[in-house]
Amino acid sequence: MAAPPSTVELREVSVRYDDKTVLGPLDLDIAPQDRWVVLGPNGSGKTTLIKVLSLYRYPTTGSVQVLGESWGATDVRELRQKIGLASSSLRDQFRPDISGLDIVMTARHAALETWWHHYSEEDRYSALKCLSRVDASELADRKFHTMSSGEQQRVQLARTLMGDPGLLLLDEPTAGLDLVGREQLVGTLASVASDTQTPATVLVTHHTDEIPPGFTHGLLLRGGQVMACGPIDQVLTADSLSECFGLRLELENRDGRWLSWARS
Repeated sequence: MAAPPSTVELREVSVRYDDKTVLGPLDLDIAPQDRWVVLGPNGSGKTTLIKVLSLYRYPTTGSVQVLGESWGATDVRELRQKIGLASSSLRDQFRPDISGLDIVMTARHAALETWWHHYSEEDRYSALKCLSRVDASELADRKFHTMSSGEQQRVQLARTLMGDPGLLLLDEPTAGLDLVGREQLVGTLASVASDTQTPATVLVTHHTDEIPPGFTHGLLLRGGQVMACGPIDQVLTADSLSECFGLRLELENRDGRWLSWARS
């Protein structure tokens, strides 16, 4: 039986700002059931990669295929509606008094407000189901600015699931959360990752202990360059992590969670 087509195909992709290359060249294949984590220090190119994958930053060189469509030969406005994105920059664009339900529902058209498009009762029901999948049903009628950081992140996660997306992109979803909020969200992400209905997923983080159980692949970036890429058990080693972050690190997988610390 032939393998299903890749969700993402990047070939020789690089991004330059002025005279500086901030990402690449990079080749990357993401299959429909893959769960990828992207790790690296500040300035390593993680957010730039998310911008490329979400079709908001055209590469300086190379080709980008997402969900079978080639960037440059398709309507990216339509294609973006098939990509679930959660990021701090997106979170900051929501109106403070918009409800959790409306935030999720507007993902149907990759919008920020419900009045920009028509939404049906079926859309409303689908949004409620998405909130339920991430244990956030009680946030449907809450105003966004009254939610805790962890609750806002769960609503954003629910939003990524709206509209039967083909790709999920999660850019540092645990940033700014306290210990309880982080652990609750990591648990939710693990549950979403284990669901066979969840499409290919890419998670960006700085910290190995924020990688949910069930993630299958890893990409280590440093200064825009690929340090390691492939199955997570092969990519995440003490040596590769130490080289990536420029610090002698220990690494241990304990009950499906990756723990790292500086060597004494």
